[in-house]
Amino acid sequence: MAEKKESVASVLIGAAFLMATSAIGPGFLTQTAVFTDKLKAAFAFAIIVSIVIDIIVQMNIWRILGVSGKRVQDVANEVFPGLGYFLAVLVAIGGLVFNIGNVGGAAMGLNVICGLPLAPGAVISALVAIALFLNKEAGKAMDMFTKVLGIIMLCMVAFMVVKTMPPVGLALRETVMPSKIDWLTILTLVGGTVGGYITFAGAHRIIDADIVGVGNLDKISRGSVTAVCITGVMRYLLFLAILGVVVTGVALDPKNPPASAFLIGAGQIGYRIFGVILWCAAVTSVVGASYTSISFLRTLFKQIEAKHRYWIIGFICVSTAIFTTMGNPVTLLVFAGSLNGLILPVSLGAVLLAAYNKKIIGEGYHHPMVLTVLGWIMVIFTAWMGFKSLTGIMKLFS
Repeated sequence: MAEKKESVASVLIGAAFLMATSAIGPGFLTQTAVFTDKLKAAFAFAIIVSIVIDIIVQMNIWRILGVSGKRVQDVANEVFPGLGYFLAVLVAIGGLVFNIGNVGGAAMGLNVICGLPLAPGAVISALVAIALFLNKEAGKAMDMFTKVLGIIMLCMVAFMVVKTMPPVGLALRETVMPSKIDWLTILTLVGGTVGGYITFAGAHRIIDADIVGVGNLDKISRGSVTAVCITGVMRYLLFLAILGVVVTGVALDPKNPPASAFLIGAGQIGYRIFGVILWCAAVTSVVGASYTSISFLRTLFKQIEAKHRYWIIGFICVSTAIFTTMGNPVTLLVFAGSLNGLILPVSLGAVLLAAYNKKIIGEGYHHPMVLTVLGWIMVIFTAWMGFKSLTGIMKLFS
């Protein structure tokens, strides 16, 4: 029995790291650097508020899916027939496009570390990710991989915090008494952390591991909060490391803000550390995006369910092939980002409706009303943001 408990705990931590490292990609690093440069110490408040919002979203999704034992596309189809297929297509398209960017980030990380050209760096990174899914116990391999690389990233960013000596007292004061509040920044952070497919990475992992049902509810809830906390700690440490640079008045390079912050903060050692963090962030995002994108298709198509590991490998191969032949398709990335903004409000709305459908979740579960109310507020906010983003892009292309 003790061995089983340890296994459940290990899977939950692995699921938390899978979700967290899926969120901590190349865009996460750039976004944090840009907002730190813009808001300085006041960015601390935005981080804390976004963490609270992320916890609300995660707890709603993990609890309801965990109790039902069904992935979100199946829940969505039961709430509104065909909705699950719509979500699966959105996630598959968005996941593929974002994965091209993730592969590119991993290639750039190896280029910073050892000067390796981008194409070979992309192939090597892809092979590392593919090796996980060739393993017969791919779930365990993925859990261990994301844990180890997640811890490496946290330790290296913590080192940079010590190196750049940020004004920690000011940051802590701004965390609770901000001199400036930027709600658009907060919602942007939420979209980058639990938007799109990201929030379902960990939830689908616990379902795959059969950690489901009302009996596992406390463990599922702790796992959902742990996932957000890992991301939040990484964001706050990265913010502090970069704050130590920008408060000196030095301008960051707009072409690569996080790389320039690490270079200014700790010279060539800092630059190499950034390369390691970038590679870890990107390759774990490749793993997370590929796993989660295919998990949306598995229960809808029997052919994918039967050979899902090979479909994940194929997903990685296609992403890598596109990057090595085309580079980062900027227009596609922008458009996919806008489509990605529609996934959270639609999927979260479907999950919240499912919480009160006994055919989906059974008789023994009552979803907390406070989570329901806060969840619907998030549906409205993220729908507004997604619509605003999509209409802006449409105008750009028209």
